[in-house]
Amino acid sequence: MTAKALPRTQDLSEGPLGAALLHIERGNLPAAHQHLARAVAGGVSAGGNASLFHGAPALEFVLGRTGRVRPDVRATVDRIVDARLAAAHARHNRGELPHLAEFDLVRGLSGLAALLLTREEASPRLEDVLAYLVSLTRPVRIDGRELPGWWSAAGPGGEEMPGGHGNNGMAHGISGVLSVLCLAAGQDVLVPGQHEAIELIANWLDVYGGSYWTTRAHLNAGVPPVHQAARPSWCYGLPGVARAQQLAGLALDDPYRRRAAEDAFVAILSDPAHLARITDASLCHGWAGLVTLTRAVAADSPAPERFTPLLDGLLQHLTADLDRLPKPGLVEGRAGAQLALDGTDTTGWTKALLIT
Repeated sequence: MTAKALPRTQDLSEGPLGAALLHIERGNLPAAHQHLARAVAGGVSAGGNASLFHGAPALEFVLGRTGRVRPDVRATVDRIVDARLAAAHARHNRGELPHLAEFDLVRGLSGLAALLLTREEASPRLEDVLAYLVSLTRPVRIDGRELPGWWSAAGPGGEEMPGGHGNNGMAHGISGVLSVLCLAAGQDVLVPGQHEAIELIANWLDVYGGSYWTTRAHLNAGVPPVHQAARPSWCYGLPGVARAQQLAGLALDDPYRRRAAEDAFVAILSDPAHLARITDASLCHGWAGLVTLTRAVAADSPAPERFTPLLDGLLQHLTADLDRLPKPGLVEGRAGAQLALDGTDTTGWTKALLIT
C-alpha cells in the first residue's frame, strides 16, 4: 500500500472500481477481475484521501461484494479508520469546526462507517466511529452563537462560506450521518446517545431539510426557511433527505415520521416541475439515483404499491438518457446507471449510497 496521491483508477465514483462493481453484481467475475487489476495497477491509496469512494476502503467495499477481502486490505482500512478518528478528535480538542470531508459519506467517517457495517464480522472500530458521529450532534458555541456540532466553515469544495453552514445532503452532509446511525441501529449496533442523535438530526431536517444547506441567515431568521426549488436527487435535495427521514422513522419506531417521509418523497417525484430539473441519468444527481431511492423507500413502506407508478416513469427516463452519460464510472457514469436499470442488489452495492 502507498500513501501518495495516485490517479483516479482507484476511485469508486469514476474509475474502473465502479465497472468492477457492475460486473460483480451481474456475476461476471472474470470481467470484474480485469477492472480490478486496472484499479490497483499503480498501488492503492491509504493516505488522507482514502475513503469509501477512493483507495483502500473503496477496494475493500468492491471486494466485499464478492465475499473475498484480502487481510492486508482490511488491515490497511483499519489503520485508515484509526487515523481519521484520531484526526477528528484532535480537531475537536482544538475547538475547531469540522470540514465536511471529516464526516461525510463520500470522503469521511460516515462512509467508513457504512463500509464497516458491511463486514461479516463485527468491528470494534464501528462503535468508535458511531460514537464520533453521535458527538457531532452536541452543540458548539462559535462567536457567541450556539451551532450544531456538524457546522462547517467551508463548503463542499472547500470554498469559503461566510458564517459557515450546516450541510443537509446525503453525500456531503447530515442526512448521510443520520442514515448511517439509523442503519447501524437496524443491525442492533448501538452506542450511548445514538437514538437521541437520530431524533435530533431528524428534527433539524424537519425544519431545514428543504435546503441544500443551512446558513446563519436561516438561523437568524427565527422562522423555518421556505423550501427551495432545486434539483431533486440522491446527493442533495428532498428525495435523499426523505429516505434518511424514513430510516429515522424506522429506527425510532415512529410511524408518523416514516409516513411523512414517504408522503414527501411521493410529492416531490410526482411534480413535473421538479422532475424537469433532472438533466442526466446518473446515480449522483440523475434518474438512476431516483430509481434506486424509490426502490429502497418502497421496500421499507407498508404500502409499496404506491411507488410503482413513480418507478415506472423514472425507469423510462433512465432508459432514454443512459447512453448520453459520457463517463464510465459508478456515481456519475454508465456503470451506476446500468446497475439501477438492472434493478438487482444481490451484492448489497446500494450500501455505498447509505440508503440500504
